[in-house]
Amino acid sequence: MTDAQAERHRMVDEQIAGRGVRDLHVLEAMRKVPREAFVRPDLAESAYDDNPLPIGYGQTISQPYIVARMIEAAKIRPGERVLEIGAGSGYAAAVMAEIADQVHTIERHAALGRTAREHLQKAGYSNVDLHIGDGSLGRPEAAPFDAILVAAGAPSVPLALKEQLAEGGRLIIPVGATELTQVLMRVTRTAPTDWREERLESVRFVPLIGAQGWS
Repeated sequence: MTDAQAERHRMVDEQIAGRGVRDLHVLEAMRKVPREAFVRPDLAESAYDDNPLPIGYGQTISQPYIVARMIEAAKIRPGERVLEIGAGSGYAAAVMAEIADQVHTIERHAALGRTAREHLQKAGYSNVDLHIGDGSLGRPEAAPFDAILVAAGAPSVPLALKEQLAEGGRLIIPVGATELTQVLMRVTRTAPTDWREERLESVRFVPLIGAQGWS
């Protein structure tokens, strides 16, 4: 086992499983994805630290626990199709790609999107499609999705994303009245015109900018 692999297993054991994440799909996926391949080279030694890291343009790669918590909350399973809003470095998409059949991810910063695409291609993730655009509007041409994860805080749950869920699909999104503090929500589509909302925990994300996010 390499030093990076040992650090990765320690991260999963201490930061993720040690904090209550129990989904075996998530734990196994996070043991596989080389997080150091998705951070800036000068921060590679900090890849498995218990905190977010800057990736440029005021954005961050989320704390490993938060990535695991959101994917567990989304209940992603093999065979499913997933949409991610906020590709960032591509790391969370890679973790989800270890579980789901197909992952679509959207990044509004073109430069970040190009870098994330390079990261994903170098790491061998051929089942991730990365798009540049307004994530608050989702990806209607590829809908419906079994799960949608939003890595940015919204003032309210975008209707566009709710409508792109398959029946039984789960939307995980931080929602708050300010751009700095949010509550992580799970929205489940229970029928063609019905959704159930659950409050999970307090979180802090960068704001979701877009037509159905912050202006």
